[in-house]
Amino acid sequence: MNTKSRIGARLWSALLLLGLAGQFAWTIENMYFNVFLYNTISTDPGYIAAMVAASAVVATLTTLLMGVVSDRTGKRKPFICGGYLLWGVSTMAFGLVTVENASALFPAANAIAVAAMMVIVLDCVMTFFGSTANDAAFNAYVTDVVDSDKRGKVESVLSILPLLSMLIIFGLFDGMTQAGEWRKFFFLFGIVVIATGIISLFVLKEADIQPERKPFFSQLSYGFRPSVVVEHKGLYLSLVAMCVFSIAVQVFFPYLIIYMQHYLQLEAYALVLGVVLIVASLVSVIGGRFIDKVGTLRFAVPSALVMLVGLVGMYFVRDMLTVILAGMVMMSGYMLLTSALMAQIRDLTPPEKAGHFQGIRMVFSVMLPMIIGPAIGAQVIKGNAQTYVDLGQTKTVPTPAIFLAAAVVLVLTAIPLWLMKRTQKNDAIDNASQEETVC
Repeated sequence: MNTKSRIGARLWSALLLLGLAGQFAWTIENMYFNVFLYNTISTDPGYIAAMVAASAVVATLTTLLMGVVSDRTGKRKPFICGGYLLWGVSTMAFGLVTVENASALFPAANAIAVAAMMVIVLDCVMTFFGSTANDAAFNAYVTDVVDSDKRGKVESVLSILPLLSMLIIFGLFDGMTQAGEWRKFFFLFGIVVIATGIISLFVLKEADIQPERKPFFSQLSYGFRPSVVVEHKGLYLSLVAMCVFSIAVQVFFPYLIIYMQHYLQLEAYALVLGVVLIVASLVSVIGGRFIDKVGTLRFAVPSALVMLVGLVGMYFVRDMLTVILAGMVMMSGYMLLTSALMAQIRDLTPPEKAGHFQGIRMVFSVMLPMIIGPAIGAQVIKGNAQTYVDLGQTKTVPTPAIFLAAAVVLVLTAIPLWLMKRTQKNDAIDNASQEETVC
């Protein structure tokens, strides 16, 4: 029996469990580590940009390496289950980082700088385990077990998990962070991720894949060869489109909660995010029904336009209602474009190289965007130079300009999307010519 023929209840359960728990950890890493660093250690946006960039590099290198290792072993389950266990432990460790502890460990050094570096290093450790489990093994597993005609549907469901994760955390647990209960917060979600690793030992069925037997370094460098890029031109153009889109997201995303807290001064920002995420999730699920029917590329262009309208709207809005409306448009476009591009990338990924290409995907969707995007955002924030004084300290505040900068970057996505359309058209002509020649 073909294991790809259907998506049963057990597989859906495993995908949703691992996907959601992983997104809990990534939400905390991508959004709350920034807030934790800003609120408890230093308001210098340079530390945030450095942390995001460092973790992005670690995530990409880890996914490249461990993706190849999982391809060579022909196993995904050990990397997923073991990775989730260690991912949870490293998440819990953040509860132990304070300026006071840094001062006690290194009394001769600048305690704030040391504490900031401790957060950055620990973030890299956590990212290593998370990328092994989620980015390398779990994402390859999805490609292994889900057939191409069902990937749009699966991606539309998986793509709402980051928003669902944010919704749950903002709605039910954000009060802990506002009350300064960071240790309890990190311990709680660390335990959730550990429990998921244990449960997955019994729920997850190993994928039926053949181990790769080529030399290790040959496999590791495979996706960087010019000949491979030319052979899989459509895949790499899709990755470039994902890269530009993700840079646009990272211009504003690491600073989003800080912006709502300190610029808009929305005390009920968790409610705002909750409403936005619910609507965007519904739009993503409904829209996902049409991705496979319409085609991923045709679906991507209007999705990008929707997000662009939302970003421009976020630049102008100030009160709760208009922020919700603009946010719904922005995040709906974000979710739809993510689903379309991820489905396109999965469709074009060589099945026998699924693990390796998770690392290549990370170069474009994580490493480059998370180095470039936050750096652009930090420069925009510093350039606007809006500050406030709290307990005698001058603190820098993100301004609406981060959304306008993100919109400018997003417009550039049109270039790879146009090239993808042109490539598909040329491929169709070439295939038709070959069929006529055969006849």
